[in-house]
Amino acid sequence: MDQPAATARHPLLHPALLLALAQLLWAGNFVLGRAMSAHIPPVALAFWRWAVALLVLLPLTWRALRDGWPAIRRSLHVLVPLGILGVGNFNTLVYLGLRQTTATNAALLNSACPAFILMLAPLLGGARPGRAQVIGILTSLLGVLSIVARGDPRTLLGLSFNAGDGWVLAAVLSWACYTVLLSRRPAGLPAMAFLTVTVAIGLVWITPLYAVEAWRGARVTWDAPTLATLAYVGVMASVVAYASFNQGVAALGAQRSGAFLHLLPAFAAVLAALLLGEAFHAFHAVGIGLVLLGVRVAGAHGRRRDAVEAEAAAPDA
Repeated sequence: MDQPAATARHPLLHPALLLALAQLLWAGNFVLGRAMSAHIPPVALAFWRWAVALLVLLPLTWRALRDGWPAIRRSLHVLVPLGILGVGNFNTLVYLGLRQTTATNAALLNSACPAFILMLAPLLGGARPGRAQVIGILTSLLGVLSIVARGDPRTLLGLSFNAGDGWVLAAVLSWACYTVLLSRRPAGLPAMAFLTVTVAIGLVWITPLYAVEAWRGARVTWDAPTLATLAYVGVMASVVAYASFNQGVAALGAQRSGAFLHLLPAFAAVLAALLLGEAFHAFHAVGIGLVLLGVRVAGAHGRRRDAVEAEAAAPDA
């Protein structure tokens, strides 16, 4: 069954909804990563997150892995970088950063990812962005800045940056590379099998770092909140979110999907209000509205350009 036909018959699997779902689940991951930093050291959180995800995935995908082993072996030159960039690096670096920086700074830096994608795509063999995509991403970035500034642009001038911001920025750059390189994933490998392979590669990458962290004395507090956190980040923010994101990028492409990354800080603001009791202000509504408008502009014009290019490429009747 081809993907466009499947999504047409199942509206809940529409690429835009899958990309939005991924951002919502990752917003919860950011909130928990910050809230649980005293319970779980950052590398331990990344390690156990992906260990849980792998335990969930393997019973579901082992047959596909067995059947797809020739394709996996031929594509290790692509799969290893994807596993390191998207699984091994990104979340570990984010968790390291959240111990030293504020959620405001992390949200602002994460919003640089679509711009990184636009810059990296032509360098890594992708298409150049269209004008509407640039306008859409800039519009959604304006919405993010509105949330970060709390409605007062002078707030941005008072932001200070520290080592934690450097970790988050490195994570964002790693994720941008991962998103662009997703276009090179093996065509013959089912989506969930692909996710299982990249999770396994990322877990292998993290394991020595986790051993060093434990050797230096960092310990996990094994209690109910820790177990609940690992269940969420291992299943919802890993298996469900990554599968949704990968499917969305496969359908829309890296550049059109990049604008959806601006939904993460918007969702984070809503979750903070609902779960942490933080006030929801008018500037939140304005910012989220601009984010959604930017995503709409980038996605709609991207579809129009794809249709024009397809029509131009079609043979004459």
